[in-house]
Amino acid sequence: MNHDALSAGKQLPLPFLVREGVTFESYLPGPNSELMDVLRCGTEPYVYLWGSTGVGKSHLLQATCRMQPSAAYLSLGALLAYGPEVLDDLEVLDLVCLDDLEQIAGHGIWERALCDLYNRLRDSGAVLRAAGTVPPGALGLTLADLTSRLHWGPVYHVQELDDADKAKALRSKARARGLDLPEDVARYLLRRQPRDNASLFSVLDYLDQASLAAQHRLTVPFVRAVLDRS
Repeated sequence: MNHDALSAGKQLPLPFLVREGVTFESYLPGPNSELMDVLRCGTEPYVYLWGSTGVGKSHLLQATCRMQPSAAYLSLGALLAYGPEVLDDLEVLDLVCLDDLEQIAGHGIWERALCDLYNRLRDSGAVLRAAGTVPPGALGLTLADLTSRLHWGPVYHVQELDDADKAKALRSKARARGLDLPEDVARYLLRRQPRDNASLFSVLDYLDQASLAAQHRLTVPFVRAVLDRS
């Protein structure tokens, strides 16, 4: 199955995208090495991961999708407008990854549909990975049976990287796109920018474009000037 679109017995009118370059090799696990090993191994039928925005939950789910020829990654927050019918027929896949579970909390029709999906995936033998910003019991779900199903497998807290690992992740991301990010510039960004991975990587994208446009390497004075203008 093409990882860029879902085809589960019928063609749905929306994409289920896995970002290019999102792999386990491009993820710096830091304190999350046990979780990454569990996801790569794939022997656990159900895994729930939680953590604050930007710690890498979506990266891990999408990297997991790349390991299976028949897999789908779904961000539930992006799908609320389509209705719970998007969960139909997913049991024909080998792997389903559900992100942003907190978005459907309190939506009874979605909670029932997700609970039913868990049952169908169990019967078909498919693997399920789910993620939210908080543990299952703190999601605010109204359906106790769904909370119970989220505990069918291990629950992992995706922890934030420390400063040293964040600097390594930034420099690794820069190298992957052919950009030299000196260590002092990485430390400067950590002091001056929002510290979640998503924000830091977004700033790196912006600096990459600025560096190309100005034909200037990344130095602290150059980065300071670019960011002051933004």
